[in-house]
Amino acid sequence: MAEQTHVLFVEDDDVIREATQLALERDGFAVTAMPDGLSGLEAFRADRPDIALLDVMVPGLDGVSLCRRIRDESTVPVIMLSARADSIDVVLGLEAGADDYVTKPFDGAVLVARIRAVLRRFGHAGGARADAGASPMDGGVLTFGDLEIDTEGMEVRRAGQPVALTPTEMRLLLEFSSAPGTVLSRDKLLERVWDYGWGGDTRVVDVHVQRLRAKIGQDRIETVRGFGYKLKA
Repeated sequence: MAEQTHVLFVEDDDVIREATQLALERDGFAVTAMPDGLSGLEAFRADRPDIALLDVMVPGLDGVSLCRRIRDESTVPVIMLSARADSIDVVLGLEAGADDYVTKPFDGAVLVARIRAVLRRFGHAGGARADAGASPMDGGVLTFGDLEIDTEGMEVRRAGQPVALTPTEMRLLLEFSSAPGTVLSRDKLLERVWDYGWGGDTRVVDVHVQRLRAKIGQDRIETVRGFGYKLKA
């Protein structure tokens, strides 16, 4: 039997926390549910879950701050929950290192789909490994100026120094490097990197591109206004 995927769920609303925990457990996840950020951080450090699901507005240590603390210690995938789709908290959460977000109130099936999509990007879903064809290329070291991308070892160096990327940032960079000089639209990146089979919020792409630029060089990825982004060849 495949090992259960362990979800850390931090939510201060008792009804939402209990109902969501039951829904996730029915779908085969093991869930640790905590009512505040500080207990959530303790549970993360003790249990090392496969994915963290964090509400933005929780007491003690808010979800954005908790996301930063987790990201300082781990590349485990993080999904933020926000009550408002247009909230600045969405962008703050993504900038803090979250990989995706879901707007409240949410449908349980949609939440599970988003969790599984994130897990597939990180190489596992429901305890199973992602298929070998998930990478956009088969291997080798690609060089763009002072940037080196080892597509077999999943390592990146800039001017000879290692660059630490989250799995989502790595997949984004692999998409760009598989077609240098080619403009990739935000919708196409959402489909290929975030595994969205439906329309998604392009702010997710924009913030991740911003984070990636900060690590590999601000001028390495060019914005093509009205179309998307491309990696300079």
